[in-house]
Amino acid sequence: MSLPPLQNGNKMEKEPITLNGMNQLKDELVFFKRKKKPKIVSAIAEARSHGDLKENAEYHAAKEEQSHNEGRITEINDIIARANVIDVTKLNNEGKVIFGSTVFLENLDSGEKIDYKIVGKDEADLKQKLIYFQSPIGKGLIGKNKNDFVEINTPAGIKNFEIKDVKYI
Repeated sequence: MSLPPLQNGNKMEKEPITLNGMNQLKDELVFFKRKKKPKIVSAIAEARSHGDLKENAEYHAAKEEQSHNEGRITEINDIIARANVIDVTKLNNEGKVIFGSTVFLENLDSGEKIDYKIVGKDEADLKQKLIYFQSPIGKGLIGKNKNDFVEINTPAGIKNFEIKDVKYI
């Protein structure tokens, strides 16, 4: 289960999210509500029909799965309620690294070329090259421009990059 939303007094803080990230959350919500929930309800009914619930492992497993499913539904609804959707394709920002932009980098130490999309925490996934805008690399890139040289202090040490291109896709 995730942490409760950030609060400022009684007001919940909005979390930036890309349009693609919001669409994925909505798809996930539909999956949990319309596909997974009915299967779990059916599994609980089937397990109940087997009698004694105290020693019915299938029933307890289905109830636990139901709890996890409902928890994820609540979590997704919370994320959506706090979301500040940013559609980077509608922003006019020539060459500047902003939330939602895709940054094409060259690692000056290794020569490796890599690209990252700067995203919100709920859609960040390093394996998919989606980095959280508050991560060390995200913080180091935001506000920089195409052709800038940046030095970023990461947990793996200092990395030196050149920003080759910035796209808003």
